[in-house]
Amino acid sequence: MRLTGLETIIMILALAAGTQLTRWLPFWLFPEKRRPPAVVLYLGKVLPPAVMGLLVVYCLRSVEFSAPPHGAAEILSVAAVAVLHCWRRNVLLSIAGGTALYMVLVQAVFV
Repeated sequence: MRLTGLETIIMILALAAGTQLTRWLPFWLFPEKRRPPAVVLYLGKVLPPAVMGLLVVYCLRSVEFSAPPHGAAEILSVAAVAVLHCWRRNVLLSIAGGTALYMVLVQAVFV
């Protein structure tokens, strides 16, 4: 199905409006002078680690631990991410280091 030029412009505007709304809504609902509700503060504390855990489970969902190499590349990469993050507390370094190690392991070591 091809979109007309007008449909494309409407879609782009709708996506831009939705993106901007999600960016501005927290500032409109919780201005700087007002303290956010306790549930929002709680969710701000627990959701980031929960999302990270969910992403780890999602990334490891199709690993065959029963067949060689038994998920060695994945386990070593996850361990490297944890060690790098505990060492430097730098998310970019942790993700880049773990990804680079995983690529080296699957391309050169566990071929």
